[in-house]
Amino acid sequence: MIADLHIHTRYSHDSFMDPARVVRVARMRGLSAIAVTDHNTIRGGLLAREANPGGDFEVIVGAEIRTEYGDVLGLFLDREIAARRFDDVVEEIHAQGGLAVLAHPYRRYPSPERLAGRVDLIEGFNSRSRRQANALSMRFGRASGKGTVGGSDAHTYAEIGRGVTIYAGNEIEKALRAGQTAGEGRESNYYVVHGLSCGIERLKRLVPGRG
Repeated sequence: MIADLHIHTRYSHDSFMDPARVVRVARMRGLSAIAVTDHNTIRGGLLAREANPGGDFEVIVGAEIRTEYGDVLGLFLDREIAARRFDDVVEEIHAQGGLAVLAHPYRRYPSPERLAGRVDLIEGFNSRSRRQANALSMRFGRASGKGTVGGSDAHTYAEIGRGVTIYAGNEIEKALRAGQTAGEGRESNYYVVHGLSCGIERLKRLVPGRG
């Protein structure tokens, strides 16, 4: 089974994607599950879950929270995360029964190795990271003994499914909690996708309410 566990929608400051369309595109691309992880909010995830017809496809409500050490993905959330300090964010995620994922460890974290014991999973593959950073992340995940996950970090529809989490069986939450997952995928063009996000962010600032 294949899931993309890092996707943004228009509820992030740098994406225009509609949550319902994200679900449709992901299903068309043969994914079995997605996590919608907008910046600092679960609003996109809640709408994507509402738009999901169910059956053999699952939508996980999540968020990507910026902390002093870098970004943390919270998965299986039902309330907004108010904290912004790393330890407090992880504590809030766990208080909801969620899972904390160290996102793209070698993109922003100064020393990600010291944080491994505080989270549940490592994002081993992120399509918006450079190849060298992903190689380091996968090695870090194996060395830490944590399960690794993969995600596209999609901010545009073309990116959905480029980074994925592989798991066995039909219960992704069970596989994630057991650490029985692996991340893999294809890197996007780093400069193109990040340039697009910067452009979208500027446009949203210029035209309030757009998206």
